[in-house]
Amino acid sequence: MQTAALDLPIPSHAAAPSHATLRFRTLWISDIHLGTPGCQAHALLEFLRVTESDTLYLVGDIIDGWQLRRGWYWPQAHNDVVQKLLRKVRKGTRVVFVPGNHDEFARKYLGHSFGGVEVVEDCVHETADGKRLWVTHGDLFDGVIQCAKWLAYVGDSLYEFTLKLNRHLNRMRARLGLPYWSLSKYLKLKVKRAVSYVSDFESAVAREARKRGVHGVVCGHIHHAEMREIDGVLYANDGDWVESLTALAEHADGRLELIDWTQTALALAAQEQAVSEAPPCLPEAVVASAPALSA
Repeated sequence: MQTAALDLPIPSHAAAPSHATLRFRTLWISDIHLGTPGCQAHALLEFLRVTESDTLYLVGDIIDGWQLRRGWYWPQAHNDVVQKLLRKVRKGTRVVFVPGNHDEFARKYLGHSFGGVEVVEDCVHETADGKRLWVTHGDLFDGVIQCAKWLAYVGDSLYEFTLKLNRHLNRMRARLGLPYWSLSKYLKLKVKRAVSYVSDFESAVAREARKRGVHGVVCGHIHHAEMREIDGVLYANDGDWVESLTALAEHADGRLELIDWTQTALALAAQEQAVSEAPPCLPEAVVASAPALSA
């Protein structure tokens, strides 16, 4: 991987080792926003390279149609992500695409399959331990999207400005040897109205899941990774690949886990470094024939 092309969330020394493979039963990722400068395509490619799963859900806002209508932006890395996803299909992974509001154009093709990628409005996933999870992007429970779409477009432009400012800020932090820090994530957690918006969204989605009689819901949309129980319903948001670089994973036994790729990549790199620095193990025959050391 050419680390110089990274968008800063993962330092060069944190690139996942080439031979690492993380195996899961199911993976959920969303809010990639291909077609925008904020998309962390290189980090996502690393994630897709070292992970394998029986099923991969793309939970909306994979391609940012809003941004592409304003101006075309499609570097090679974004094309590589699409090709990598199609390659996973060819290798046997079931890939299911649930469109979001930024790629709502795909909702015209519900029930179709493109390159083996299934396009559905929403769906129910059953975990290995029998839990039924409703999978939806979540924009239908966003009052701003539903009641004042023009305001959502304004907010999207402001969000893009914040991400641009964030990139400049992190270039300066990198020169100072400081780790990646997300300004937009900080504001989302600190600004009272933003905190209220996130809480209201989570409660609305969980309430709808309860009405549908499922054990939980997996969604995206608000770029805030979270997994917790809300009034007896499991709420799981897989986050995004713009700010937090997160995914939701199901293990073979049905256990669910949020993956923070920044931390996981660092751990994998450290593990490989430890292995490479370990002294080589000598064959028993060599050890047996070696002269004894005198005290």
